[in-house]
Amino acid sequence: MRYSDDIIEEVRSRNDIVDVVSQYVRLTRRGSTYFGLCPFHNEKTPSFSVTPSKQMYYCFGCGAGGNVFTFLMEYENYSFTEALSALADRAGVQLPKIEYSKEAREKAERRETLLAVNKQAAGYFYYQLRGENGKKGLQYLKNRGLSDETIRKFGLGYSDKYSDDLYKYLKSKGYTDEILRESGLFNVDEKRGMYDKFWNRVIFPIMDVNSRVIGFGGRVMGDGKPKYLNSPETKIFDKSRNLYGLNVARSSRKPYLLLCEGYMDVISMHQAGFTNAVASLGTALTSGHASLLKRYTQKVLLLYDSDDAGVRAATRAIPILKEAGVEARVVSLVPCKDPDEFIKTYGAEEFQKRLDDAEDSFMFRVRLIARELPMEEPQGQNQFFERCTQYLLELPDELERNLYIEAIVREYRYTGVSADDLKRRVRSQAMKGTPVEKKTPVRTPESGRQKHENGYDRSQKLMLTWLVTYPGLVQQVSRYLSPDDFTGDLYRQVAQMIFAEGEKGDVNPARLLNAFTDSEEQREVASLFNTQIHLENSEEQKKAFGDTLYRIKEQSIERKSKEWDPADMQALQDLIRAKKELEELGKIRQDLPVSFDEG
Repeated sequence: MRYSDDIIEEVRSRNDIVDVVSQYVRLTRRGSTYFGLCPFHNEKTPSFSVTPSKQMYYCFGCGAGGNVFTFLMEYENYSFTEALSALADRAGVQLPKIEYSKEAREKAERRETLLAVNKQAAGYFYYQLRGENGKKGLQYLKNRGLSDETIRKFGLGYSDKYSDDLYKYLKSKGYTDEILRESGLFNVDEKRGMYDKFWNRVIFPIMDVNSRVIGFGGRVMGDGKPKYLNSPETKIFDKSRNLYGLNVARSSRKPYLLLCEGYMDVISMHQAGFTNAVASLGTALTSGHASLLKRYTQKVLLLYDSDDAGVRAATRAIPILKEAGVEARVVSLVPCKDPDEFIKTYGAEEFQKRLDDAEDSFMFRVRLIARELPMEEPQGQNQFFERCTQYLLELPDELERNLYIEAIVREYRYTGVSADDLKRRVRSQAMKGTPVEKKTPVRTPESGRQKHENGYDRSQKLMLTWLVTYPGLVQQVSRYLSPDDFTGDLYRQVAQMIFAEGEKGDVNPARLLNAFTDSEEQREVASLFNTQIHLENSEEQKKAFGDTLYRIKEQSIERKSKEWDPADMQALQDLIRAKKELEELGKIRQDLPVSFDEG
């Protein structure tokens, strides 16, 4: 059995979606809707919306959408029951004890099995490091200056040079090939069958914030390629939403987190006493990482490598952190390449001094521009201030923008440019408008399966959006339209639910979503409630509404005509009556007595 609809709705209604999503995404209010950067795909221009009146979120970039349950399921990779439990705890709702449905139980058991496989693998690697075959790996870690305590704390291990050791071990524990394939720990090909992905490598277990092993990183012993290898994404591991070391760093009492690039950097810093260090998992910083960081801190110090690649990584990370509402500062490690080398060379005390002297991230970007351009020439100076103007326009707060204008002018006063000169350039550029960002199609797991949307589908979606946005329309529309006029099982099912609620005078889209437990269905239903059309005024809206209503009814009659059985005389009479009603509707569709009042 499942929890009752009343319990599910109580939990949902006591968790305001704006409050919940704000813990993960920085939201800015625009009218009656909030917008932010989508946590489910990388973007620079906010297309992720949260609508309080609907208690729903929807991304116009990737199509992700749903209610507060859907959000937690997608972001935290929770099952519905896990999301319900988390939100119940948050709202102080006591859930009754129930027996899981077969489907929910199987899904939960699958996750638990994958976590158990990873835990077994981590234990196996840990044991191997301390055996005869692991001497090479242990010596490597010792040569890197790691103590026994640090090795134990991070659960470091070793994978033997034989490529089927782990496979044989886990098979002996009773795991099936199917679950081992899902774990991401093995490769499969026709010639060799299933074999270990990690072999002849020092192993770094990757843990989530709750210290559960969700994946692995491996550093090859010798000259093999690739040097570092990470687990692929699985049902329990999403590298764009996890950070190495966060399970420990989140408990640090420091007012900031240290963000670096590699496993060894994190481990070296923790061993030296800097237990607030984390790293992204073999990928550039994403908006998902930034949102995760925002849950635990307001400030991040960037300690990327001091080479060109590290500098580029830092410049990409700064605006992502800024958009998430996280203050970023940049730590210089010159003349060393990375935190590990710096600590070994100069010690923890000097490292702390570098942290204390971390540079303002905006001015860091400004100085990089100055390094790239011939600042002794007028043309170089002009290009410099043009680039600075672009950065300044990224700052929505006028006071913050003016303070940085003063800082730039103060540092580059030798150019003779005044604060007023730079302010005029900023105003001029703002009046012209910044170049429109080139949009690239967003790939989602479902994008390969998406069908082409025809005009009739869009009309139905637009009507459903209007009906949930303006609940008063339902009773007015029911004179001309019924759920049977909608084609497709999902459209018709949603229409039936809306019309049923509309009769009671209470259309609640977030509550309607509770009826759908499949994430793909939830995504599609959410899109039905968030279809957009650009209209200049209420008259255009009424005209568009009338045209849409007429089109749906017309297509419905056409469909029923094709499906009509000539022997069914009642159906024939219904069709004749419907065509007469359509004719009357066509005459008055521009003057329908409809009201677009939200509520």
